[in-house]
Amino acid sequence: MSSFLYRLGRASARARILVLGLWVLGLALAGGAMALLQQGTDDAFAIPGSESQDALDHLSHVFPEVSGTSARIVVVLPAGRRADAPAVRNAVDDAVRDLERLDQVALVTSPFAENVKNAVSADGRAAIIAVPLDVPVAETTEHTRQELQRIGGELERRADAEVHVGGDAFSNAVPALSPTEGVGLLIAFLVLFLVFRSLVAAVMPLATAVFGVGVAVALIFMATVFTPISSTAPMLAVMLGLAVGIDYALFILSRHRDQLGEGLEVEESIARATATAGSAVVFAGLTVVIALLGLAVAGIPFLTTMGVAAAFAVCVAVAVAVTATPALLAVTGERLRPKLPRKGRRERVPLSRRWVRLATRSPLVTIAVVVAALGLCAIPAADLRLALPGSGTEERGTPARDTFDVIAEHFGPGYNAPLIVSVDVLDTTDPVGVTEDLAAEIERLDGVAAVPVATPNRKGDTAIIQVVPGSAGDSPETEALVQRLRDQAPHFRQAYGVTTAVTGFTAVGIDVSAQLAGALVPFGLVVVGLSLVLLAMVFRSIAVPVKAALGYLLSVGAAFGATSFVFQQGHLAEAFGVQHTGSVISFLPIILMGVLFGLAMDYEVFLLSRMREDYVHHRDPHRAIESGFVSASTVVVAAAVIMLGVFAAFVPEGSATIKPIAFSLAVGVFVDAFAVRMTLVPAVLALLGHRAWWLPGWLERRLPVFDAEGEGLTHELRLASWPGSPEVVSAENLAVRDDRGVPVFSGVAVHLPAGRALLVHGPAASALLHTLAGRVAEVEGDLKVGGHLVPQRLRAARRSAALIRCRSSRDPAAEASAALAQGARLLVLEDLDAVVRPEQRTELARLLTGLGGAAAVASCQDPRLVHDLLPAAIDLSLSPVGAH
Repeated sequence: MSSFLYRLGRASARARILVLGLWVLGLALAGGAMALLQQGTDDAFAIPGSESQDALDHLSHVFPEVSGTSARIVVVLPAGRRADAPAVRNAVDDAVRDLERLDQVALVTSPFAENVKNAVSADGRAAIIAVPLDVPVAETTEHTRQELQRIGGELERRADAEVHVGGDAFSNAVPALSPTEGVGLLIAFLVLFLVFRSLVAAVMPLATAVFGVGVAVALIFMATVFTPISSTAPMLAVMLGLAVGIDYALFILSRHRDQLGEGLEVEESIARATATAGSAVVFAGLTVVIALLGLAVAGIPFLTTMGVAAAFAVCVAVAVAVTATPALLAVTGERLRPKLPRKGRRERVPLSRRWVRLATRSPLVTIAVVVAALGLCAIPAADLRLALPGSGTEERGTPARDTFDVIAEHFGPGYNAPLIVSVDVLDTTDPVGVTEDLAAEIERLDGVAAVPVATPNRKGDTAIIQVVPGSAGDSPETEALVQRLRDQAPHFRQAYGVTTAVTGFTAVGIDVSAQLAGALVPFGLVVVGLSLVLLAMVFRSIAVPVKAALGYLLSVGAAFGATSFVFQQGHLAEAFGVQHTGSVISFLPIILMGVLFGLAMDYEVFLLSRMREDYVHHRDPHRAIESGFVSASTVVVAAAVIMLGVFAAFVPEGSATIKPIAFSLAVGVFVDAFAVRMTLVPAVLALLGHRAWWLPGWLERRLPVFDAEGEGLTHELRLASWPGSPEVVSAENLAVRDDRGVPVFSGVAVHLPAGRALLVHGPAASALLHTLAGRVAEVEGDLKVGGHLVPQRLRAARRSAALIRCRSSRDPAAEASAALAQGARLLVLEDLDAVVRPEQRTELARLLTGLGGAAAVASCQDPRLVHDLLPAAIDLSLSPVGAH
């Protein structure tokens, strides 16, 4: 990966005008396609396979009047007057006749109709006109809404009463950008300017992020021609695209400036920054994408689509970071080279060094304090309730919200969350009578406030019974009532001979929330399991992935707790502009878990990769913690503050859908970056010491290597011209450790040209042979075999070396001859003194004295036994504890 990114970064720098031109052309084409093809968003929260959705789909065919959205007109009289007074009734009747003539109106239910009950409030001051439409809310035209408002205004004048026109048809759940979101970009600009002290460097990540978001959102809207996409999907894509887009460009830009400060040439620096920081960007983006695609675990189409859209935005952000960013870096050229520090200035101990020393001074105390604090913050999460957004989550002052509040005030909260019981009455002889008897029994159930409507359809095969709960739609009591009605289905079948199902917007919301809540555990297992595997691949450790996963769970718990504290319990709700408390949108937990996982792994990789690099070189765990923290903390802090600012900017003016998601992500990023990664992680590593970097040998051999920071490429570039002369094997300070971290051999230097042989003996001889044959993945020091750097080009090195185990081989000479014929550059002969048959020794002697462009390495117990085979071999004796 790093080698590919190195070539890509260099190519993007050289063809900078072409690369930037292609991206601009891509944005123009995507924007044009969006304008021509987009079909608008669809906020129908469907959950195929659930009882409520199946019943709703059935009703759309047999009872279309109740399958669409609906409007409500509420008439409220002053104290001392009644809604059923003759003058008011006449005005209501006129309004009903006017409403029946409107397009998209399926039917109109007068509060005074004979088959309607409980549509007038208990005090007689308020009445509800129900106006079911024959289209969903997304297809309700503005003309229809205006006509409903006009008729409501005429009713207000005729009845001399207060009239509110609202309902789901007036819900505006579609989130939109506001100027407040620009505050996030301003915060990002200020942070970038403080970090780089350069206007050009501060603007560049913002430009690439905004550009990437433009491309992604345009293509997401274009995709509405193929599949329905909720309005939350593009907003989530904007939020994530901006946050990760700025951070990814920041990582590459920061590495480029560091390298320029070290004196590297511009184009080479761009290529290396793309290869090293770009590898980490690809890794971080991959984890976010996998987590977002994991939303499909819930099995809910709109959520899967949302995850795919957001993942696509992240992919575009990664693509822009590793192509457009190098092109822009090439355009700016030398202007990004940092100025040399002034001479004579006293160097102060940086805050990062003081902080990491404080965190690691008493690691047990630090761990206890952080875990206890985050555990305390997570306590409110136990009260977190999930629901879909509706009229009650709209802003105060909107028609939908005002009508919702008036209905709750005069009729009770349950009237805003009616349930529909669909009844299959095809096999009954008295559909009307059965429906009325069933409605009467349902009305006597606990938790039922009223049954306003109970009627069969015109064909007499299906009936609906509207059930008003005695509690709000997002309350536990309403959820219990839905379950109670479903539990009664066998009884209804036995007593009345009918099949019933509970549906309606409230029931669908309860089913969606239940399915999403049930998906959290398997999704969490997938996410945590993925983090364990990926981080073990990157850091070659058991403790690091386990610590990272547990830290991630602490961050998620704290974010859930803070969200419940504000949006569920209502603390500080007014300060954050929260319009509705008591529940949060159903898919918030699973989105938070997915997105925060990717971001947490992002910070983990950038912080710990520097620590591991120092540990590998110096084998001092405490030095590695401090050195790695100081070198990486500035960029990690900047990235976290930028992401925090972007997410927080969506909170003040965000819609009811986006606001809690943005809030929870902002809290999660803050907690994960500052409390977990920059405080808890150093303390845990300090407590574990050398054990933090231990990986069992059997797992080491089976686990693939993922170079997330491009260290391998840096090593390869440093040794590109080494050793300066053609050699088959070149080694300096070569060392290998066993599963416990104890050196098997160390300090080995080998320079073996073509045509020569090396004879190794001693207790560590076999280990060295397997290392030179490319059979050992973890090596320290510098090693090239056949011109291939190990371990970066381990497979190529292994292909160029033929390992022959002479003790077990039937014919070592034949194997050696075949290997040379197939182009092997290095013959590795283990236990050469085990060859005793004269004809084989003769043949081996002939091969080893005529190696040509190849070389040979052999091991033995007694060098005197192979002197006739390798008379001019270089002799190397390895002691048990090191090399001589």
